[in-house]
Amino acid sequence: MNSSNSEKGFFPEEVILQILARLPIKSLYKCKSVCKDWYKIPSQNYFITLYNEISSKNPMILVEVIKSFYVKSSYICVDRFKGVGEFSLDFIKGDRVKVRASCNGLLCCASVPNKGVYYVCNPMTKEYRLLPKTRERPVTRFHPDDEATLVGLGVDMVRGKFNVVLAGFYRPFGRRPLDSFVCLVYDSEVNGWKRSVTSLNEEFTHMNRNQVVFVNGCLHWLTYSCMYVLVFDIGNDVWRKIALPKEVLNGCGHRVHLLELDGFLSVVQISDSWMTIWVLKDYEKEEWHVTDKVSLRCIKGLVPSVFPISQTSEFVLLATQRQILVYHRKSRLWKEMYSAKNSSTYPLWFSAHAFRSTIFSCRDGAVDSSS
Repeated sequence: MNSSNSEKGFFPEEVILQILARLPIKSLYKCKSVCKDWYKIPSQNYFITLYNEISSKNPMILVEVIKSFYVKSSYICVDRFKGVGEFSLDFIKGDRVKVRASCNGLLCCASVPNKGVYYVCNPMTKEYRLLPKTRERPVTRFHPDDEATLVGLGVDMVRGKFNVVLAGFYRPFGRRPLDSFVCLVYDSEVNGWKRSVTSLNEEFTHMNRNQVVFVNGCLHWLTYSCMYVLVFDIGNDVWRKIALPKEVLNGCGHRVHLLELDGFLSVVQISDSWMTIWVLKDYEKEEWHVTDKVSLRCIKGLVPSVFPISQTSEFVLLATQRQILVYHRKSRLWKEMYSAKNSSTYPLWFSAHAFRSTIFSCRDGAVDSSS
């Protein structure tokens, strides 16, 4: 494309890029066949940055619909603009996987039949990478490999790299776990793991493990006690803690959830009547500020089972036992996006993850996403 295009009746180049940057990736890749210039667009750095910036403002929810332990799960993707669509991870050939972490459009998946086998994939481009084994020696009864307590994924969009963190307590065979917290960190640039051990004594609920947040180069989890945020600094290989707001600590009986909000760490506190949203505005000084307080009167009957999953400054996406809801902050309106028809399914919040579309190559096992 060039400046003469506008004289021939075509849109200016920037307008075309803005339009293409708002397409689903599958549709975008189909547009590559229009002409030679359009074929190059999805691989240009400027367009990739533009596309990812726009998609970051439209987070979605990825939900694994679990009918029973014995039946293969199905996936749906809930988008506030496009509604609900089916979702598949079958492009990871020869394995059945479950999602353990999500970050900036990539997923970290664990093999169901093969413990200790992990993948990182971009389900929109159908690219994936099988991570190398975390240990070379075979598993014996004296060194059993249990599934990691914490699984985190950090995707650095600027540097074009990602890290996977597996952390858990060392458990000698036949004994209780010790306070030795073993941490394995995978680096996509070197395609390898490094190991560290620290002394830590914490417990985590299922939702604590699910809601891992990557901001400022660190992974964040809430602990079972909800007394503070547990932080792992990937670059420096260091664990530390961030104190929660005093008002949150004093909220006896209130539920607390950890999310990301426009690049900041955020805590969402839910009581019987209110949803209060906090943001860590000053990361170094650990200064929290309330950004919104939402009345839950309109969904009073759902409050005991409502879990916030993803948010922006415009809306909040939440999951309940059988529904996906969206709350619009400006209009103060609630809307149901999805309702499970099968009453025997597991709670939707049990396996819901924040997700968004992104152009990011995993460089292994690539499949043509236009197919």
